[in-house]
Amino acid sequence: MRLPSYFRAVIAAIVLSCTVAITNAAVLERRQCQATLNNALNVANRLQSHYFNTANGQYTGGSLWTDANTLEDLHNLMLATGTNEFSTVADTSFIGKSALNPNTNWQSILAGSNDDAGWIVLALWKIADYKANRGQNNAAYLNSASKIYDIISGQWDNTCGGGVWWSTAHTYKNAVTNELFLLLSASGYLRFRNQAYLDNANKVWNWLKGSGMRNSQGLWNDGLNTADCTNNGQTTWSYNQGVIASGLAALSVATGDKSLLDQAEITLDATIAHLTDNNILRESCDNAVGGGSVCNQDQQIFKGIWTKHLQFYLDNANDASRTAKYSSFLGSQTSAVLHFGTNANNDVGSVWYAPDQGGSVFTPKSSASGLAAHVAAAKYGPC
Repeated sequence: MRLPSYFRAVIAAIVLSCTVAITNAAVLERRQCQATLNNALNVANRLQSHYFNTANGQYTGGSLWTDANTLEDLHNLMLATGTNEFSTVADTSFIGKSALNPNTNWQSILAGSNDDAGWIVLALWKIADYKANRGQNNAAYLNSASKIYDIISGQWDNTCGGGVWWSTAHTYKNAVTNELFLLLSASGYLRFRNQAYLDNANKVWNWLKGSGMRNSQGLWNDGLNTADCTNNGQTTWSYNQGVIASGLAALSVATGDKSLLDQAEITLDATIAHLTDNNILRESCDNAVGGGSVCNQDQQIFKGIWTKHLQFYLDNANDASRTAKYSSFLGSQTSAVLHFGTNANNDVGSVWYAPDQGGSVFTPKSSASGLAAHVAAAKYGPC
């Protein structure tokens, strides 16, 4: 039966406004908002042309863990758009070249930082997904990720009842390092069906939920006091609230336990309730008045990490009602990034909630943060 012309026109308009996502096989294909993806591409092109140093494969002023997030963001974008515009960046980056070299001493590169290690594994996996999607060999990236995962896993001990250490100096047990270990372990099980990964995921979640790091608001503080293993009451950074959600969603898929999604949403909802200004994410160090932003360059990427891990949460939750719950919020973030945070050069500033880039500084970290917000909203925001 031939559809009436009106309906054919409507369908044509939808096709023109949204493109079908190209994702890895574990995730259902979803429509992408093309206009938002175009904004993401503009930011990504500026990132690469202005901040990426082809000589050393690093971002100007970048650090190991923020570079890893940026590489993950670029490949997340390419999987969403189907473009290969940044196809060479992995193999020419410092992290990529290290992964491709079978003799790389990852212990030396990581310099004892277990949270940096977790971010690098996520980047290597996303690059591997992209390469597999394009029919390319990804074995070196997967092998390097496995080596780094084993380094992190070896940092678990019974101090404070469990948990991996923030660094090999063994001075601090914190939220994000263990949230990353949860995410890597649950996601690793889904990738490789290795029971040791699932055992680790269950172990670290049981430890996290009993650690006291989640406060009465439902937000995760930074870590534990070394002396008595109690919540140290330090800053509830936005990225802590995102990584735990994506980790719990991956564990939910691995175990079939849907209650883990409800646990994740305690913290996601608390983020929206307590870490926003006029419904826009605001880091505690973001300040649009009286001297501008005081967020350091690590903190400038946190908000984008939250949006990215909400995307990953929704990928694994695979639930239309949960997607609908957060869709408009993601739409608000991409709008704020575009209209408040982006300058004429397509650099994204560190402050999203204030007009005219109020209080912003512009760095590759702040641009990567904005890029992540655009990609997440293109996938799950209003189209």
